[in-house]
Amino acid sequence: MSLIEKVKQLSGQYLNEVIGFRRHLHMHPELSFQEKKTSEFVWNKLSELGIDEKQRMADTGIVALIKGKNPDKRVVALRADMDALPITEANDVPYKSQNTGVMHACGHDAHTSSLLGAAKILNELKSEFEGTVKLIFQPGEEKLPGGASMMIKEGVLQNPSPQGIIVQLVMPMIDAGKVGFRSGIYMASTDEIYVTVKGKGGHGAMPHLNIDPVLIASHMIVALQQIVSRNANPTMPSVLSFGKVIAHGATNVIPNEVYLEGTFRTLDEKWRSEAHKRILHMATAVVEGMGGKVDFEIRIGYPALVNNPELTASSRKGAEEYLGKENVLDLDIWMAAEDFSFYSQQTKACFYRLGTRNEARGITSSVHTPTFDIEEKSLETGMGLMAYLAMRELKMVH
Repeated sequence: MSLIEKVKQLSGQYLNEVIGFRRHLHMHPELSFQEKKTSEFVWNKLSELGIDEKQRMADTGIVALIKGKNPDKRVVALRADMDALPITEANDVPYKSQNTGVMHACGHDAHTSSLLGAAKILNELKSEFEGTVKLIFQPGEEKLPGGASMMIKEGVLQNPSPQGIIVQLVMPMIDAGKVGFRSGIYMASTDEIYVTVKGKGGHGAMPHLNIDPVLIASHMIVALQQIVSRNANPTMPSVLSFGKVIAHGATNVIPNEVYLEGTFRTLDEKWRSEAHKRILHMATAVVEGMGGKVDFEIRIGYPALVNNPELTASSRKGAEEYLGKENVLDLDIWMAAEDFSFYSQQTKACFYRLGTRNEARGITSSVHTPTFDIEEKSLETGMGLMAYLAMRELKMVH
């Protein structure tokens, strides 16, 4: 029996158990850096497998080792994130979130359960490869400063240091059973914007006696879009969006100030730095030019994610071997962000997407929505492919 056949056989054998892992995690989601019970669940499952070389990191994170033959020969890392989002689930399913206002709406429950499944397979087949697989179960992907940066600071990429790191993330736009790859730049950097526009409030019927921060903030938002539409290189996309605008006035009350939150994203680090200066300059000029004042903060977030061409090409070839070339797709640039980008700055990295869509069953909702769900059969692909790619990178023993 070939290695691929062995992996596929074990993936099918473990599927129901891994679906159980996913449903348990989905029912008990925890927000970023609060993943206490999730971490304990993962720790216990690894212990049940007899994986004793493990340690906690960044409070709720876990790193574990599975050693094959000649464990020092080569090391490859696999990563899964564990945190959920502050979203109230709208799905009517038996495994619906039991934590009100918290939901695994980005598929991290699928990521964690897939990696646990891959751990079972790798542990079963550790005589089939040379080297060591480092398992990284990471907290806080959804919130700055990002669990990846914290785990790196605490040494997750040391003792032993991996020659490459691979991660798979769910993609509801791709059918279950398929995966997607992209070499080079794939995801955007992300910075958080916090703004207070200050004016002088008063009666809405007498605006001439006031300095209207609502009007000023409106002009500022519109003006800032020129930085994206007129200053950014059109071949290198940028996004500037404001998702929160709060003005505590009334129908006849102009407030003293307006509070805003937004995000800036781009694919070019040099332009990112220049854009920050332009954003600050324009916001200040517009607000002060209209008689107001502004407190404008840009919190530096995750860098752009760059997939290493060599590791990505190798992983894609492995996926074609495992799934068939027709089930391996090309990915477009994605303006969302991921703290996996911190790993990609430290070592060779490959970030690919796992298809989780099933139109026949109505499983089509995007991530970060209250109706997001996955086709659970995709977990069979998820755990098997991760295990196979890791073993392939370790130069399998035949």
